[in-house]
Amino acid sequence: MSVIIQGDQVRTITQGILVSRATATLPQSTDGSLFTVSGGRVLLLGLVGEVTTVIQTQVNNTKLKLNPTATGADQDLCAALDISADAVGELYTISGTVGDAMRSDLLIGNPLLAAPLVLSEGDIELDCAASNTGSVAWDLLYTPLDNGASVVSA
Repeated sequence: MSVIIQGDQVRTITQGILVSRATATLPQSTDGSLFTVSGGRVLLLGLVGEVTTVIQTQVNNTKLKLNPTATGADQDLCAALDISADAVGELYTISGTVGDAMRSDLLIGNPLLAAPLVLSEGDIELDCAASNTGSVAWDLLYTPLDNGASVVSA
């Protein structure tokens, strides 16, 4: 008897566990939680956002960061990108190099991080410098480093 492996099982084995976050409006001149890491450390393999409602036309320097559960300051996962006037379908991702700005385009090649990041327990947040209208949906790929570690949508 043969065993059929489903597509999501193949992805989990080869590229990590997928966690999706439904579209939500942008945080208003603050940061908002996208995902929560709990139970230990994880290896962040990929992170992609897709604009689902056009972003208002005004400067909005935006970045992703980790707000650790343990004491300590927030840690930037990338440098800021101005997302002013981004259209529906615009995609956001990061390289994994903390000093690189968040990337955006209507077509992004490989969404996997060139330099995967080890994240401790805490919240992955979207930090917006302005109050803009617009909505973004997010997908994250990870693999647990510690037994029991997981990521869920915030």
